[in-house]
Amino acid sequence: MADLRKRVNNKATDVDTETENEGFNQDSDANLDLDSEDDKSLGNKVDLSNTIPSGTDKAPELLDATLSSLPPRWRNWVIRGIFTWIMIFGFALVIYAGPLALMLVVLAVQVKCFAEIINIGYAVYKIHGLPWFRSLSWYFLITSNYFFYGESLVDYFGVVDNRTEFLRALVKYHRFISFSLYIGGFVWFVLSLVKRYYMKQFSLFAWTHVALLIVVTQSYLIIRNIFQGLIWFIVPVSMIVCNDVMAYMFGFFFGRTPLIKLSPKKTWEGFIGGGFATVIFGLLISYVLCQYPFFVCPIEFNEELGRMTLDCEPSPLFRPQEYTVPASFAPVVRMVTGKNTVMIIPFLLHSLSMSVFSSVIGPFGGFFASGFKRAFKIKDFGDIIPGHGGIMDRFDCQYLMATFVNVYISSFIRTDSPQKLLQQIYSLKPELQLELFTALRDSLTTRGILQLPAP
Repeated sequence: MADLRKRVNNKATDVDTETENEGFNQDSDANLDLDSEDDKSLGNKVDLSNTIPSGTDKAPELLDATLSSLPPRWRNWVIRGIFTWIMIFGFALVIYAGPLALMLVVLAVQVKCFAEIINIGYAVYKIHGLPWFRSLSWYFLITSNYFFYGESLVDYFGVVDNRTEFLRALVKYHRFISFSLYIGGFVWFVLSLVKRYYMKQFSLFAWTHVALLIVVTQSYLIIRNIFQGLIWFIVPVSMIVCNDVMAYMFGFFFGRTPLIKLSPKKTWEGFIGGGFATVIFGLLISYVLCQYPFFVCPIEFNEELGRMTLDCEPSPLFRPQEYTVPASFAPVVRMVTGKNTVMIIPFLLHSLSMSVFSSVIGPFGGFFASGFKRAFKIKDFGDIIPGHGGIMDRFDCQYLMATFVNVYISSFIRTDSPQKLLQQIYSLKPELQLELFTALRDSLTTRGILQLPAP
């Protein structure tokens, strides 16, 4: 009996010991999750509503005083409308200024979007005193821009770059220089690690790279779209703006059915109404822009003028072409036109594809941004645009659209440009260039394209 009682007591002691050890392990795990004393005050509650400014309800003092008698809902509607038209006119002014101004604006927007995303990261992790991290974030931004924008210059202005020895070296070793710059930042980050802030520093390192992926990569694709012709930039951007505005208008006046929990103010009525409006608007603006070489010609460097030009003979993509309609529609078309064919500008068909994407998939960029903001309990990315919020609040869908347009052009439209082919030829050794010239001359002569003078 005594032995039984002893074994029971020992068992109870073991259970108590295991329980204490489990509690100790849980406390240890909890302590491991807290990287510093600052984390204890942060805990699992991330609320940045008082840290990140909101621009949705913000307005200039004079305008705010003028609209003070309106209900909040209509006051916000008027403010959003005013600044929407200001942005539209500003957009038109930049387009009128030419492709260089447009690229500079894209770069400025990229920098501001990056700053808004990075500032949220700093606020989340309460980073104020870590060595070099703000400098590193901007260093990686500059390095990324050097690589991506350098790639564009090499592709489209390689012929010009090869005029001088210095630029020729930059072109030839561009990717190696870019990689070296990134490795420099990588080493800099490792050397800046502080023992008690490892988790914070690696979290923000990842945050910075995600921001670069979202912002810099997409802006690079926008620049490449611009080089294909302003129409490949203006039409997609205008479609997103139209969809955003018309979805808001339809939702404001007719919205009754919620669309998605991530964004409670979005409705099915706004989603469908904005979609139809975008398709119609896209076809109309595409038809108008196709009439002007300024919008459809690819951007090329004119060596004689020493500047970028938008002057060319529009390709068949932007001129009416005759299409045979399917047999099921032939009787109807024959009644209207008297034949089984119709004249359509091919770009309008591509425009239809882009408008469908911008209406159906484009809004999911906004939903993604809404979920991101809700995760940190913030209303906007910033307050730079009254009634709208930050720059990122207005460009969340644009970046998704830019990727689609670039993939679409690469898959269905673009062919290798003469500038890019010449750049590859100039990178060859002189004897290989001469061999290529001889082979090309002989081929052109054989096919009757080139007539050589008699000896």
